[in-house]
Amino acid sequence: MKNIMLVEAEIWTVARTDKGNAVLVKPVGSDRAVPIFIGQLEAQSILFGLASVPVPRPMTHDLFISVLEKSNMSVERVEITDLKDRTFYSRLVIKQGLKRIVVDSRPSDSLGIASRVQCPVYIAESIVDEAGVAVNLITDEDAQLEPMDNPEDPDTAPEETAPPTERTRLEAALEKAVQDENYEEAARIRDRMQEL
Repeated sequence: MKNIMLVEAEIWTVARTDKGNAVLVKPVGSDRAVPIFIGQLEAQSILFGLASVPVPRPMTHDLFISVLEKSNMSVERVEITDLKDRTFYSRLVIKQGLKRIVVDSRPSDSLGIASRVQCPVYIAESIVDEAGVAVNLITDEDAQLEPMDNPEDPDTAPEETAPPTERTRLEAALEKAVQDENYEEAARIRDRMQEL
């Protein structure tokens, strides 16, 4: 296996683009982020993990984490290691006592797990060099990426404080959306609650 130079990174945001959903992985202290295009369900799962949204039944990433815990294992770190033919590769480094187990994984799954267990994320410097995008291009008003956790109507200013009845209504709606497994609606409600 070739020697890979990894740098510590973070899940910076999840965004919608004209080409689909992307999770942006940003090296710590860098002014560049790497967009990794993922499916809608994976995007929702990462958002739920980042926001610690409770779900009535375990989703796939929650199930995997539970199995690890029952086996006295934990995720030590996530490594995004390679980019070949426009496909990203990653792996989970799992710890069991003094033993380390490395498991191949899709980046969307690795990051879905990392968002829940809050383990360190690392990315290969070569990937940042090849696929990284300047952060100021992403945050520009004319950017192609629109963060999914932004309010749906960016032309309105958020209220300073939310009336208790609005918060209560949103909490009930969020609980119902999660019970109905309508995760897209739950994410929209969660975003509105954060805005308030």
